[in-house]
Amino acid sequence: MMGAGKTAVGKALAARIGVPFLDSDEEIVKAANMSIAEIFERDGEPFFRDKETQVITRLLTEERCVLSTGGGAYLSERNRKIISEKGKAVWLNADLALLWSRVRHKNTRPLLRTDNPYETLKTLYEARVPSYELADLSVKGKAEYSIEDMVDAVVSELKKQDNLLEEIA
Repeated sequence: MMGAGKTAVGKALAARIGVPFLDSDEEIVKAANMSIAEIFERDGEPFFRDKETQVITRLLTEERCVLSTGGGAYLSERNRKIISEKGKAVWLNADLALLWSRVRHKNTRPLLRTDNPYETLKTLYEARVPSYELADLSVKGKAEYSIEDMVDAVVSELKKQDNLLEEIA
């Protein structure tokens, strides 16, 4: 979900474990040479979702990395399967109150440019949580956590997976 810390935690995690941080939305924008909003407007959501799956597959196949996906990517069963086959899906599980506290004063969230952004966020949250709960790992976010605290929690969960992070002390 927006505000969960995918970019901040993802970048810090990638730095900690010595792999690249990649963002599937950024890669789509680079490949198309247009914004996601422009892709949606010109080609429609089904086209975007197909390209998103192609990009996720390519990125997870090319090299070991920390990959941040757009919040809608994991709603696709196809993407969930690819992500779990090629890596581990980690849900940064922040509750609605925490997400709202992080996004409420930002105008960089196009989905929240509505008459009632809180209700929009709540609706998105309630619709997406059932898919997010299918992630390989869930790491609970807390308001008092710094980025590094959250990375520590993610690393702790990843270390429980066979040979996934055996090189991390």
